[in-house]
Amino acid sequence: MARLVHEGNSIDYTPGSDTAAGAVVVQGELVGVTARDIKANKLGALAVAGVFEFPKATGGSTAIAAGALCYWNAGASQATTTSAGNKLIGKCVKAAVDADAVVRIRLSQ
Repeated sequence: MARLVHEGNSIDYTPGSDTAAGAVVVQGELVGVTARDIKANKLGALAVAGVFEFPKATGGSTAIAAGALCYWNAGASQATTTSAGNKLIGKCVKAAVDADAVVRIRLSQ
């Protein structure tokens, strides 16, 4: 039998080092975003639901269509549509053209 703990829009997170608001945190297959600064070894929270702006590459062939699956490229610290070697973030909710430096993504786990 399962028991509801909370709605699940955010989860507990205790970082090993100071973590700034807006940091993308990958834990296994779970990707979350810090809503506030969190001090090292202090309990904070990761948002795992909602719409966030993520950085993306600019230039030719970097547009992302609305509805596209988006992934976190930790090495480049950017959202991408390339799944290989990256972690699923969610779906693009507003198309981003080649010149856009950010893309809006609805988190989905």
